[in-house]
Amino acid sequence: MGFILGVLVIYNLLLFYVGWNGWKWLQTFTIYKRSIKYIYWILLLFFAYSFMLGRWLEEFQIITWVGAIWLGIFYFSILFFPLVNLLVFLSRFTRFSKKNVIKWSGFITGIAIGCLIAIGIYNAYSPVVRTYTINIPKQVEGKQTLNMVMASDMHFGVLSGAHHAKNLVKQINSLHPDLVLFPGDIIDDDVKPYLDKGIPQILNQIHAPVYASFGNHDRDESADLVKLFTDSGMNVLDDKTVRLENGINLIGRKDRGYQDVVRAKLADLMEQADGTKPVILLDHQPYDFAIAEKNGVDLMLSGHTHRGQIAPMNLITNKIYENDWGYLKLGQFQSIVSSGYGFWGTPIRIGSRSEIVQLKVTFKQNQ
Repeated sequence: MGFILGVLVIYNLLLFYVGWNGWKWLQTFTIYKRSIKYIYWILLLFFAYSFMLGRWLEEFQIITWVGAIWLGIFYFSILFFPLVNLLVFLSRFTRFSKKNVIKWSGFITGIAIGCLIAIGIYNAYSPVVRTYTINIPKQVEGKQTLNMVMASDMHFGVLSGAHHAKNLVKQINSLHPDLVLFPGDIIDDDVKPYLDKGIPQILNQIHAPVYASFGNHDRDESADLVKLFTDSGMNVLDDKTVRLENGINLIGRKDRGYQDVVRAKLADLMEQADGTKPVILLDHQPYDFAIAEKNGVDLMLSGHTHRGQIAPMNLITNKIYENDWGYLKLGQFQSIVSSGYGFWGTPIRIGSRSEIVQLKVTFKQNQ
C-alpha cells in the first residue's frame, strides 16, 4: 500500500507540473477566459486517470484508448518541458518577449510530441521479422536444421486486438516454421477482451506446433489459463519439460514475477531432459543466465524487456538485464531476447520496434 501511495504522489506532482506548463501556454492566447481554466483542469484530470477508468469501464473501450495515448503524451511532456522551461528562463536575457517564447515553444513542443506519437504507433503496429542464424553443437534425429519462430509479449487485449493477432498469424505462417514458441505475456492481465475479440480462434490458425510459457501479465484468477491457452492451440509448458520427436528438449518455466509464485528449480526440470540433445528454455524474464549455463541449457528464449519500449528507457533496461534485447553467447549458452510483438500501457514504440523473431538453427557437433 505504501508503494502505491508513493507512486500516486509522484504521479500527481508530475501531473501538476505538466498541467501548469500547459496552462501557461494557453494563457498566451487572447481568447483566454476564466471559465476555460476550470474546463482545462477537469479535462486534464480525466485524461490523467482515463487509463485507470478504462480498467473499470471495460465496455467503453474508447476510454482505454484515451488513457493509452495520454500516457504517451505525459511521458514526452516530462522529457520536453524541462527544456522548454530552460528556454523560457533564458529568454529574459534576450530581446524576445517571454509571452512569444512560451507560445511558440508550446507549438513546437506540441508538434514534436504529435510526430513522436504517430511514429511510435506505426512502430508498435508494424512489426518486423528479425532473423538469427545460430548453431547448437548437438545432434538431433532426422534433419539437422530447424526453422523456429518466436513471438513474445503480445499483450492481447483492448489495444492489441484481433487485427494485431491476425497479422501475427499471417506473418508466422508466411515463414513456414517447423516450431513456434511463445515465451510469455500472451494476454494483458484480463482474459475478457482476449475472448471477446476471438483471439483463441485466430491463434488456432497457426500452421505449426506451438509451445508457450507464462509471463508476468498472463494472470487472471477468474480463468484457467492453461486450458484457455491449450484451447488457443498452444502446448503450455508451465514448469514442464517435453521431448520432441527429433530429441530436442523444450523447457517452459513459470514466470518469476508473482510474489507468491513457487516455481520448480531449473536443475529439477533438467533431470527430465536428455542433456546429450539440445535444450531450449522458455523463460519470460531474462535473468539467471549463469544458472542456465551451469545446468546445460543451450538456448534460452525470453521477452519482458520490450527493449524499454520508449527511448530513453532502453538505457535503463540495458543496465538492468545482462541481455535486454537481441543475441548473447556465454560459452555454449546462448540467449535471445525479443523486444516483443505487442506493447504495454500505450501503443507507442520509440527506439524499439514490434517484432517477430525467426531462428534458423543448425545442429552440428564442433569439429
